[in-house]
Parts: sequence; C-alpha cells; structure tokens
Amino acid sequence: MSRPRGESLQTRIAREKNPVRRVFMVLGPGLVTGASDDDPSGIGTYAQAGASLGLAPLWTALVTFPMMWAIQFICAKIGMVTGSGLARVLRKHYSPVLLFPVVAGLVIANTINAGVDIGAIAAAINLLVPVPIPVLIVLTSVIIVVVQVWCSYRLIASIFRWLTLALFAYIASALLAKPDWRAVALATLVPSIRFDREYLVVIVAVLGTTITPYLLFWQADQEVEEEIAMGRRTLRQRVGATSAELRYADWDVAAGMFFSNIVMFFIMLATASTLHRSGPRNIESALDAAQALRPLAGNAAAWLWAPGLIGAGTLCVPILTGSAAYALAEAGGWNRGLDQRPARAKLFYLAIAVSTFVGMLINFTGINPMTALFWTAVINGFIAPPILVVVMLIANNKAVLGRQVNGRFVNIVGWTTTALMFAAAIGLALSEAG
Repeated sequence: MSRPRGESLQTRIAREKNPVRRVFMVLGPGLVTGASDDDPSGIGTYAQAGASLGLAPLWTALVTFPMMWAIQFICAKIGMVTGSGLARVLRKHYSPVLLFPVVAGLVIANTINAGVDIGAIAAAINLLVPVPIPVLIVLTSVIIVVVQVWCSYRLIASIFRWLTLALFAYIASALLAKPDWRAVALATLVPSIRFDREYLVVIVAVLGTTITPYLLFWQADQEVEEEIAMGRRTLRQRVGATSAELRYADWDVAAGMFFSNIVMFFIMLATASTLHRSGPRNIESALDAAQALRPLAGNAAAWLWAPGLIGAGTLCVPILTGSAAYALAEAGGWNRGLDQRPARAKLFYLAIAVSTFVGMLINFTGINPMTALFWTAVINGFIAPPILVVVMLIANNKAVLGRQVNGRFVNIVGWTTTALMFAAAIGLALSEAG
C-alpha cells in the first residue's frame, strides 16, 4: 500500500550503504520490547529458578522464544496494519465489557510492577553509591517522569536502545561463574520434566514473567509511534503495511525476543552454577542474588548485577507506565504519544506521572515487595490468556487486517502459546490453593 507522506524504513535502508548501520536501522520497538521483558522482577524470577532448580529450567529459554516471537510479531503487525494501538483496536471492534476490565487490570499490575522496579533501581544504585535508598527512590521516579514528558520520542527510543546493553552484564556474570558446559548443553537440549509442586511453580512463574500483557500493548503502540516519527501523523496515513515493512518488523521482533531469552538463559545459568551448588537457594529478589553471588563467583560477578539491574529497571519502568497510559488513552479516546507536547496530551502524561508516583509510594507503605510482585503475577496470569485469545482473533479477522491475517505457522505457535498460558494460569491457581 502506498503512503501519502513520510519516508519509509525500506527507503532509508535501501539508501544506507553501511551494512552495520542497516542492521541497526531495522532494530527498534522489537529489540526494546524484548529487553524490557528482563526487568528487575523478571530477573528475580529467573535467578530464583536457577537457584532453586539448578540447570533444570534452562530448556524453557528455547521453548519460550518462538512463543514470544509469534505473539509480539502479531501485536507489531496489528499496530502497523491498523495504524492503532491494541486498546484502540479492542475499543473499535469489541465490547467495552472486555476492554475496560483488561485495561484496569493492566494499569494496576503495571503500576505495582513499576513500583517494585523503582525500588530495585534505588537499591542497586545504593550498592555502588552510598546515598540513602529513599532519596534514590524519589530521584529515580522524578527523572523517569521528566524524561518521558519533556523528551522527544526519538530521544527516548535512542535511550531505550542504549539501555539494552546493560543486560550483557548478566551474560558476563554467568561466564565468570565457570559453569559445566557439557551439563549446560544437556539440560538445555534434553528437558528434565518433573511434576512436583516446586518445579511446576517455577515453570509457571517463568512462563508468566516471559509473556506479560504490557509487552503486547507496548509493542503495538511503539510501531504506531515509529510511523508517526516517519511523518505519518493521521490514522489514514498509517493504515496498511507493505510486505517489506512487515518483514523488517519480523526481524526486529525476532532479534528482540532472542536477546531477551539469551539474557534469561544466562541469568538462570549464573545462579544455577553458584547458588544452587553451595549458596542460599531461597532468594527473594535480583538484589538478593547479587549479594549472594559475591562469595561464590567473586566480586566481579556480583558487581555486574548492579549496573544490570539499574539499566534493566530504567528501561522497564517507563515502558510499564507508558503502556498503561497508552491503554488508558486509547480506551478513553484521549490524545496520546511520547512525541505529543504535554499541553496537547495532558491526560496521557498525567496517567504516566500518576502511575509512576503511585508505584513509588508502594516503596514507603511497608508492603513486602515480593508480596506485591506475587499479586502482579496473579493479575497478569489471569488477564494475559483472554488478551491472547482476542489478539489471535484480531490477527485472523480480515475485516481488521485484510490480507495480512496470520499464516498457518504463526497461528499454530500463537494458539499453542495461548493454550499454554491458560494452563499456566490454572497451574498458578492450583499451586496456591494447594
């Protein structure tokens, strides 16, 4: 489909002579979304998985990659073809009875998660700089909101891309732990399946942490932001996507989800090679893991976790609050977008600020962070499966996507992922009831 205005990514890539720059031009929302999946709460979950089960859960990194790729690519395609975010598509084609509970659950879960991540950033900075954690919590929250409100989308997107580099710290820490690579390969390629409660709870937690609702909303919304940044400011200009554009989005998403799963793999490997062998296995957070690693893998491995946590949290908090604000704005029909001036999108930016500061206040209420994260996981675990069903229905609806509906392979992976997420939600409920 031709575009009335705005230079396409395909045109810019064709004009670029440097092959390395071409690769980096393709990487965008998919890479950032994948990296944001490894936020401090996710890092804590993966660290706990390795500490409690050793190398046994490593195979999950292989299994979750195609699941994440299929679902995130579908969301990217919805954003690109419709020119709208996921909540706006839901509002237009589905009942408010479905839309508003989903948006409410997303906002609550994201706000709690953002609050816990802000606390993790502050605690990680405190490991490196002797500033009181409460002061750091407030400063971190204010800085994140200021950047989101007053910086352009292009600058924010560039910051996000650079922050993904912080996650390489976890790969380095795993290498410093000197794992048994033969055992690692065996555990990765030959799954060791058990049906005891400890094992099932960890697997359910990994699945629930890997595929979360905020990623789906953020992916679609950022594809729209990318098009707006190209000059396609009206819905009419954004509707439709060429095969080349979808192919580049596919590569971007695949790279992002691969990177996310590599980081997940090495976090589990780091704690499996150290804490599971001779350290405390019952850790409660990524910070606990960093402190416990020091006597086992050396100061270098432990200290790598601090900048990793800071970078991951600083990347993820604005994505959590931003995806909540996008969902609210699209559900309510407000002006929205990180390239909008604050005066033109007051409610959108107010939603970001309120979500951030409510999350910040969680750190001063005395609520146990792990309890807060548990309820976040419960909310995400129960709203993700129905959202996935709706996403799959949209992706196969010709009235919405025209000829760009899902192919057979994407449908198989997408519906399998949806079924597994329903199973994970049921497993979570049964594990807690038991």
